[in-house]
Amino acid sequence: MSSEESKTSAALEPKRLQTPFDRAQLANLKAGDCCLISGPLYTLRDAGHIRLLEELDGMASDAPLPYDLDGQAIFYAGPTPAAAGRPFGAVGPTTASRMDFAAPRLYDRGIAATIGKGKRSAAVHDACKRNGVVYFVATGGAAAYLAKCVISSETIAYGDLGTEALRCIRVRDFPVFVGIDAAGQDIYDLEENEPKEIEPKGSRILFCYFVVVLLLGLVAVGILFRAFDTAFVERDKWMK
Repeated sequence: MSSEESKTSAALEPKRLQTPFDRAQLANLKAGDCCLISGPLYTLRDAGHIRLLEELDGMASDAPLPYDLDGQAIFYAGPTPAAAGRPFGAVGPTTASRMDFAAPRLYDRGIAATIGKGKRSAAVHDACKRNGVVYFVATGGAAAYLAKCVISSETIAYGDLGTEALRCIRVRDFPVFVGIDAAGQDIYDLEENEPKEIEPKGSRILFCYFVVVLLLGLVAVGILFRAFDTAFVERDKWMK
């Protein structure tokens, strides 16, 4: 393997991150980096963000975030009920721009990262740069696979909102890539404006998608084999 190939291979190697995030570690991440997250994440969507902002309105501006959210990551997701012995049947990312109305304020108050899909507003870029925090992108369409990365779940607040309640979930090797880094660099902008300079980062995104699609394919094959096996057993019973 050439030195150039070795560098490319190293660049594609996912970075393992543990939550709560260390700000120094976040500062070393670059837009496009593949990462595997382990530890607690907090799920919250539109209605939950409105509730959280209402709580902040009634608190002092220098008061810590409620529910031990300081330094934590919010995952924009509304998980489905438990299935197959797992906490959720599926848990996929929500379009992140729907939470742009709340993200800058939450970053300013202590949230270290958010996870969703798609582009963010200029205000979110500025908040990431201002606070040295990041926005991670999770792969859409892979909710069933992502649910396999969830170890446990606990409802923390807003239980009446159902799937949009604030939950603390614990994950292991949850796959994401850096959408906006702590310097304000955005992978979507880099792809559009500087394709030659970010070719390695574009490769990282393709690699992440390839891994997820491969894993989903393996799961589908396993399901088919189990279905055929069950069908043959039932056929043998009928023939007897």
